[in-house]
Amino acid sequence: MSPDASAQMPYPPRATPAGPVEAAREFYEEMKARRSCRCFSPRPVPIEAIEWIVRAASSAPSGANKQPWRFVVVGDPATKRRIREAAEAEEREFYGRRAGKEWLADLKPLGTDAHKPFLEVAPWLIVVFRMMKTDEGGRVYYVNESVGIATGMLIAAIHHAGLVTLTHTPSPMGFLGKVLARPEHERPFLLLPVGYPADDATVPVITRKPLSEVMVRV
Repeated sequence: MSPDASAQMPYPPRATPAGPVEAAREFYEEMKARRSCRCFSPRPVPIEAIEWIVRAASSAPSGANKQPWRFVVVGDPATKRRIREAAEAEEREFYGRRAGKEWLADLKPLGTDAHKPFLEVAPWLIVVFRMMKTDEGGRVYYVNESVGIATGMLIAAIHHAGLVTLTHTPSPMGFLGKVLARPEHERPFLLLPVGYPADDATVPVITRKPLSEVMVRV
């Protein structure tokens, strides 16, 4: 249940010893090292680490504090195989028929294709679902925005834990709800394999837009 809107508490003071500029720079330096990784090690990751990561994601703000997200954590090998098989079937359709020439050309430098072995190799899959209503049938608000913010925090928490992930979006994703036996009001949003990078892992050489292209000061 959401807390009474009239209930208030003092905002707990929080300050960084170095001040906001240095703290922001340090966080940037950490996040700058984050990369999407498709090469995973089967090395086990403690479930406790995943639980803390999900706790961090679920601390995100949401419309009317409805918290319209559910994080389904998959470690069972048989279930991961079913997800891989279903995802690759959709991906073959995507690469073979659905994606246009421009889209495929944009993807080519990243080296992606319909084969998704990381869905079995990574020790954990986190499937993010957006909830179209509460479990009790109540309304939710700004669902995509809320779940998007929580997912961003999830990715940051994974990186902060020394792990890697990849935002995987097989399209359509309806099979995830079926494989994981989720109720109708939960809709798949994103699939993230989570684990350590393989010893021989590589990532594409890319560049980020400079601040002058992403920030406008008025």
